[in-house]
Amino acid sequence: MADTARPYDVVLFGATGFTGGLTADYLAAHAPADLRWALAGRSEAKLAAVRDHLAVAQPRLADLPLLVADARDPEALAEVARTTKVVATTVGPYIEHGGPLVAACAAAGTDYVDLTGEPEFVDRTYVEHNAAAEGSGARIVHSCGFDSIPHDLGAYFTIQELARELGGEITAPVTMRGVVRSRAGFSGGTFHSALTAFSRARQMKEASTARRRMEPRPEGRRSRAVAGRPRRDGELGYWLLPLPTIDPFVVARSGAALPSYGPAFTYSHYAGTKTLRYAAGGAVGVTGLTLAAQVPPLRNALLKRVPQGEGPSAGRREKSWFTVDFVASSGSTEVRTRVSGGDPGYTETAKMLAESALCLALDDNPNVAGQVTTATAMGDALLLRLERAGISFERR
Repeated sequence: MADTARPYDVVLFGATGFTGGLTADYLAAHAPADLRWALAGRSEAKLAAVRDHLAVAQPRLADLPLLVADARDPEALAEVARTTKVVATTVGPYIEHGGPLVAACAAAGTDYVDLTGEPEFVDRTYVEHNAAAEGSGARIVHSCGFDSIPHDLGAYFTIQELARELGGEITAPVTMRGVVRSRAGFSGGTFHSALTAFSRARQMKEASTARRRMEPRPEGRRSRAVAGRPRRDGELGYWLLPLPTIDPFVVARSGAALPSYGPAFTYSHYAGTKTLRYAAGGAVGVTGLTLAAQVPPLRNALLKRVPQGEGPSAGRREKSWFTVDFVASSGSTEVRTRVSGGDPGYTETAKMLAESALCLALDDNPNVAGQVTTATAMGDALLLRLERAGISFERR
């Protein structure tokens, strides 16, 4: 559909939540002045309050359009999808609230970005909506925040550096590891999504199996995520703890989609700590939450203690940071890179989501459709946007 046939370039769904509000702030401060955008959610009064807040700093936004739609109302969501080129949504847990919006975008040929770190949701939307998105031309791009942009685009950047070191093309197998370190707080929404995912191990496995049965594999190439083992990394100087997150699967899917990753690509994903004590503590903490999530009374008690819609203060976010170190080798050639930035969970996540939406709406991107990764859908264009926005991608 021609650009002029839709009144908006971007619609932000869930702008009244904690991360949604940060994303709205970022768009207000950094989007082009002529961007046609709107706020969407289920409460017109709360949306109006967000708009009033934005207009204090940007008076031109006093008339920013508001679209009222509930995440459980397919007709209202279909109307939202028909009005815009891109929908960016922060409404989670996505397994509970996200499916109807993906369906609406896939049917309408509307690009879609979210912040999910929930593998079950991503696999189910592939099974249920990828064919419709391919047919309509929609790009369904999950995990456009700290899950999983620094890891996906970091691996993409590292592959480019490795190819440059090899003279322009990778012809031998590639082994890569990513090592995450951060100092940051978390919001209630993230905690609810994580605990929900931990409680659905069986459903997660079923969704993964269903996706594998129907997802095509690259011909003559392979790409896979491999669970590493806890160990000391003498090269980076960290203790490594394998991370059970969605990130390695996203990276491996980019490796499968993009021939530039070489004939055989293997990726492992870790948290890095300076001392063994912290690595052991992290393992115990994740195991404890996973076990608690299996017991409904314990899970409900934990969810009540950390309500959604809240997050760390601005002062705490200003002191937060993250790094992701990558080490990639092909034959005897090795390269190291690093992605780094500020508060990973909220300030930088809002930036990543907003820039992803702007990239899909405004930039010249690869000609792809269906459910795709950030590297596949936006690649160099998004990498450039994030570098200009202050996230560092560097050779080490």
